Order: sequence, then C-alpha cells, then structure tokens
Amino acid sequence: MLWTAAILIAVVAGWYVYEGLWDRSLFTNGCHNLSASETKAWLHEHPETQVLDVRSAGEFSGGALSKAVNISIGDADFDGKVAALAKEKPVLVYCAGGFRSRKAVARLKDLGFKNIQHLHRGYMSWTPNTPP
Repeated sequence: MLWTAAILIAVVAGWYVYEGLWDRSLFTNGCHNLSASETKAWLHEHPETQVLDVRSAGEFSGGALSKAVNISIGDADFDGKVAALAKEKPVLVYCAGGFRSRKAVARLKDLGFKNIQHLHRGYMSWTPNTPP
C-alpha cells in the first residue's frame, strides 16, 4: 500500500512539474493563462474576444461559455477551421480541464495568432457566478 501511495504521489508531482515547464514556454508574448475570475473580467473588458471551445461536440452540447465557437482539437481540419477566426482579435481558448486547450494554444501560435487567452483548468473551473 505504501508503494502505491508513493507511486501516485510521484505521478502527480511529475505532472505538476511537466505542466509548469509547459506553461512557462507556452504562456509568453501576448498569451496568458487566466483563472476563471480573470477570464470573466477579461471577457467583460474585451467584448470583441473570440471564444474557442476545443472540446468534442458532445461536451460542447452539455454547456459552454457564452459566444463560444466549437472546433474540436481532435478535428482533422482543426487548422483550416480556426483559420476562419480573425487573427487580429483576441481569442480565449478552453477545453474541459486545460490539456487539449494548451495543445490548441500552441497550434494557434503556430498559425499566427498573437493575443491568446487560456482558461486555466478549463470549463470545469468555470461557474456562471464566478466573481470577476
């Protein structure tokens, strides 16, 4: 039992180290990782923001942020579909927990988007009554 707990702790700690390193390389130069309350404030202050939900269609149909467009990161034509978004406008990206949306942030940066906001911990961290 002790070994199981030690392995579990090592895996969780490893994930947090990996995520931290990934975040430091990903969230630079106009790209920010926002908490739910920071996201709510950002959307209030920047109503022109394009909201991109990269979850599956089934997840999206279960609830989404206001004004969200659903383009799954798993879609074979993800790059082609996000090309319809305006690169000069800010984009807020989220998924369920933050992993897929981090992958989407990297793709958007590669595609030339400059002002990218990311909902840290994804839709699971969002509640409609989150204070700004």
